[in-house]
Amino acid sequence: MCGIVGYIGKKTAQDVLLNGLKRLEYRGYDSAGIATLDDEEQPHIARSVGKIAELEKVVAKEPQTGHLGIGHTRWATHGGVTEANAHPHHVGNIWMVHNGIIENYKELKAELKDVEFKSDTDTEVLAAFIDKNFAKGTSLKDAVAKAVKKVRGTYGIAVFSPLEPGKIVVARLGSPLIIGVGKDETIIASDASALLGYTREAVYLNDGELAVCSDDNVDVYNLNLKHLSTNTETIEGDLAQIQKGGYDHFLLKEIMEQATTLHNTLSGRIDPKNGTMHLGGPNLTTKEMKDLRHIVIVGCGTAYYAGLLASYYMEQLIPDITTEVVIASEYRYRSFHLPEHTVALIVSQSGETADTLACLREIKKRGAKTLGVVNVVGSTIAREVDGGTYVHAGPEISVASTKAFTAQVVAMLMFAGMIAEVHGGNKSLISQFTQELAILPKEIEKTLNEHHDTMKKLAKKYAKYDDALYLGRDTAYPIALEGALKLKEVSYLHAEGYASGELKHGPIALVDDTFFEVFDILDNWLFEKSIGGLHEVRARGGHALVLTDAVDKEIDADDVVRINTPIKQLVPILLNTLQQLLAYYVAVERGNDVDQPRNLAKSVTVE
Repeated sequence: MCGIVGYIGKKTAQDVLLNGLKRLEYRGYDSAGIATLDDEEQPHIARSVGKIAELEKVVAKEPQTGHLGIGHTRWATHGGVTEANAHPHHVGNIWMVHNGIIENYKELKAELKDVEFKSDTDTEVLAAFIDKNFAKGTSLKDAVAKAVKKVRGTYGIAVFSPLEPGKIVVARLGSPLIIGVGKDETIIASDASALLGYTREAVYLNDGELAVCSDDNVDVYNLNLKHLSTNTETIEGDLAQIQKGGYDHFLLKEIMEQATTLHNTLSGRIDPKNGTMHLGGPNLTTKEMKDLRHIVIVGCGTAYYAGLLASYYMEQLIPDITTEVVIASEYRYRSFHLPEHTVALIVSQSGETADTLACLREIKKRGAKTLGVVNVVGSTIAREVDGGTYVHAGPEISVASTKAFTAQVVAMLMFAGMIAEVHGGNKSLISQFTQELAILPKEIEKTLNEHHDTMKKLAKKYAKYDDALYLGRDTAYPIALEGALKLKEVSYLHAEGYASGELKHGPIALVDDTFFEVFDILDNWLFEKSIGGLHEVRARGGHALVLTDAVDKEIDADDVVRINTPIKQLVPILLNTLQQLLAYYVAVERGNDVDQPRNLAKSVTVE
């Protein structure tokens, strides 16, 4: 959930580290620090609470010109937000940064009776164990390998010592680490965005591996110190994708660029002329697709809601297949049964979500095929699934996911369309979905442009409330859930999403003059029932904002935003873009840190 950067090369290390940490700010953090080794092999450490700007002030007081160092942004787990708990940590001859959680740190700490600990962190305990091993005359590589073998939990670590200058040792288990290989320099990071501009060539470390990095070499080993062969892979993306491009916030940029990113998701995968869809990555034989009888979709948060919406479309396209959508953080601990001929769709923007990754591994143990629906090339989930598809939404820098939701829904819909073809499904319906997908990017662009100012104006009105209900039926239900999540993430309003039919089963008790309600109402066979729920809320003093594609039907609400579109099946995706704008502008109106909401992190790599 936090960020790691390391550097060895010809450049000034602290400059590279600070720049890399700035690129990782979106991951969420509350303190930061760097440690460098100068040309006389003397270590220097700088740490601060708060944003990178505070760390820059500390560094400016005593700038260093060394060419080796490690940096970190911390999101507090063990111990409060203090400078003493910030990384890097120093014990004896060891300087170390760490992502993850050492679950048995108390047991390990009890073995280190002679160590005077300076922080409340689990990280310092691991650093102390490495130093204990290192003091016995072993190499830094051996000391790290021996120490991490004692760990229960997750870790991504980078370690250096002045006793072995010119080296950084890294290791991972359940927390990503990427080693960028440049010309006479090596850059280490927990996220590829920190490497852009330095190199496009990288070694992706796998779980249970460690690497010894110098400025011109990377040697990878398993924890028994057997030397492993490595493959250098090309990093996708460029600097322009991780810059704001003239927008005030990354969140607004990512909302507004959905037409472009969705075009990338669809490119080469649909044939509107023939009304067909095709994905090249699932790695399923025709027989496996024909035999398929059960699909389980696994995700957390926005990825779960994307799976929920996709499941409604799957039930239409492939009615002979049972579709199940599960929350990864719960599913991983359930005694679930997977029937024969099951395929699991593992959905994660980052490809590193800890609970989702744990589900993937449990599902594979049960013998089911796993397909990834991920955005980050080379991520752990992408590497461990049997097949899958990249959604190609481009880097998402804002913590709140927007364009990835749209791309995930569409990717899963295309998977369903492909399976439907093999199962001899309704060709007319498959074609209808294909035609709508073809024009969806244009319709998203039109919707956002036509209603941008309206949503901004409405946000000013509704930002004064502290509570909200989002309500929808059928395919509008999942986006009611997603809309409520987006609002609470960035605005900090209390927001709940419900199926409209559940109003009288509890939530209507909340409705009064202090609440506002967002109704996602589709112009379909359930329109009148949706209007019924709206009337019930209005009768109890609620303040209703309706988002709908019903352009010519009477709707009695405080505010109505109507989308005029030829699209019918995929209207919820269009309505969701308006919800995204509403959440964004409410957060701006309330003066919040829109891209880095409090207490949240982009990539949830620990439970």
